[in-house]
Amino acid sequence: MCVGLVKTLGHALSLRRLVAGRSLATPVWVLGVALGGATMGASPAWSAHAYAQFGDIKYPAGFDHFAYVNPKAPKGGSFSLVAPTQASSFDKYNPFTLKGTAPPGLETLVFETLLEGNFDEPATAYGLLAEDVSVAPDGLSVTFRIHPKARFQNGDPVLAADVKHSFDVLTSKQAAPQYPAFFSAVSKVTVLGERSIRFDFRQPDAELPLQVGKLPVFSRKWGVVNGKAKPFDQVITEYPIASGPYRIGKVTAGRDITYERDKSYWGTDLNVRRGQFNFDRITYRMYSDNVSAFEGFKAGEFDFIESYISKDWVRQYRGAKFDSGELIKATLPHRNSANFQGFIFNTRLNKFKDARVRRAIGLAMDFEWMNRQLFYGIYKRVGSYFTNSEYEAKGLPDAAELALLTPLRDKLAPEVLTQPVPVPPTTTPPGSLRDNLRQARDLLQQAGWTLKDGQLRNAQGERLTIEFLDNSPSMGRVVTPLVRNLEKLGIEANYRVVDYAVYEKRVKRYEFEMMSLALPGRLVPGSELRQYYHSSLADVEGADNLNGVRDPAVDALIEKVSAAKTRPELATAVRALDRVLRHSHYAVPHWYSSTFRVAYRGGRFGLPETPSHYRPEVWALHCWWSR
Repeated sequence: MCVGLVKTLGHALSLRRLVAGRSLATPVWVLGVALGGATMGASPAWSAHAYAQFGDIKYPAGFDHFAYVNPKAPKGGSFSLVAPTQASSFDKYNPFTLKGTAPPGLETLVFETLLEGNFDEPATAYGLLAEDVSVAPDGLSVTFRIHPKARFQNGDPVLAADVKHSFDVLTSKQAAPQYPAFFSAVSKVTVLGERSIRFDFRQPDAELPLQVGKLPVFSRKWGVVNGKAKPFDQVITEYPIASGPYRIGKVTAGRDITYERDKSYWGTDLNVRRGQFNFDRITYRMYSDNVSAFEGFKAGEFDFIESYISKDWVRQYRGAKFDSGELIKATLPHRNSANFQGFIFNTRLNKFKDARVRRAIGLAMDFEWMNRQLFYGIYKRVGSYFTNSEYEAKGLPDAAELALLTPLRDKLAPEVLTQPVPVPPTTTPPGSLRDNLRQARDLLQQAGWTLKDGQLRNAQGERLTIEFLDNSPSMGRVVTPLVRNLEKLGIEANYRVVDYAVYEKRVKRYEFEMMSLALPGRLVPGSELRQYYHSSLADVEGADNLNGVRDPAVDALIEKVSAAKTRPELATAVRALDRVLRHSHYAVPHWYSSTFRVAYRGGRFGLPETPSHYRPEVWALHCWWSR
């Protein structure tokens, strides 16, 4: 779901569970430029209005506006939408710390970054807070010159010292752990002048200028009380001092929040802002469940909603208001890479350490039945961590993949080199659920689990049980048939729904057995892979290696991704990584769709043409306008 480098790191690489295919709280910055990791080596110095990982910049210096916006879109009016997460409240205004819940929209609307991507180009970003980006010939540093007009919402200029301060606190122990990890390649930050700052890297990597360009910038005065700065993790209820187009307006009991367009916003006439952020007021409504949210939409409580549940889309998004045009139902195409979605295993638990157990559980899921009975046949099965892209491993490894995998032979299961990459099981004839369950029984027996009196037990007499953790009952209709099939194997499984706050706390502490998860698709995979799968983050509380992957082969292949010099080298490294991950069966794959399903209030909004790589909510916030 790469749609241009949008705003800020947000919950950096934080991942969230799904509601029937819905990715909850997908971080805004992840919706940004799809970054890869090609080493720059000894390349020419780069100094320009933009930076592209592979050198392909669409818009020249001095361009007027992005092609997909209406540069003459009027300013004014209001826009309201439901919160993209299941959180029903928020308790802080600092989105960069671990504890608590920040309101939706805060990162997108209030904070800005050095560079800004767009909805047309992967791996390219243009100057926002920085009017110029310069990369050293050896690729070991990047220098940004801050735009002289850049201002915080309190009127102070944005200076290099503010950028360094933002970096320093975000890479400290007071910030959420994903931030130090994400910027770990930066060895030093140097203020060169009032509006000039240089980032030095530990090693050259073509992704790193883009990565640093994502740094969310805020004022040194944020959190200063009586002339003394509070520890960053104690900056909780203080409104941010940032530079974005909106500031916090009306707040209702920690549930609904309105952002008001800053009429003195410094960047209104920038080419990367022209025709964007057109509403005077943007309001997020928060509901306790999907049913309440949809009823609120029909009642006119907000203007825009995205549907993630096929049953609801077919059965509920209909009626007089849709027939009359009062409400518009739209299916929007896109060219985003597919998310990886699935039930993931917490491999920190002994019962899930054996890949044969994980594979056996995956064999109990009958996707074809689910797609017919629950999803009206509108989904396709996720087959790869990089489905619908050139990075998807297929069949046996080719010569280029073998060149990367063979040196890791002693760290790999033999089948990685000798067998085709695993694909999800199917019940389409001649396949059947019966055959799949028979394979599952054999695998469980090989792993030391024996069926006794209808219950699966290990040599110690312990039962094999599974808890699917969730914070909404919406996934129950998917889990229930899977539970029934697991019971046929002697596995006792249950679906546990807890309050969102409890859910978040348990996930951050890895206190779960299985849960639903979405990994955002990337047009150019890169640094995020380290956050998802690297051994160094397997036991870091609040990090994003939720599976608990500890595999030296995976670590080595992630480094190969970062060291790739060309797009073909990058593709080979990612395919090899995909192959190793799939042979390990860390998840039971879900489904994906090549379209978005949205509904909005008719006659109220102007819409430009849909871009190629976007998320509906972000596109609406950026590009729609009031009629």
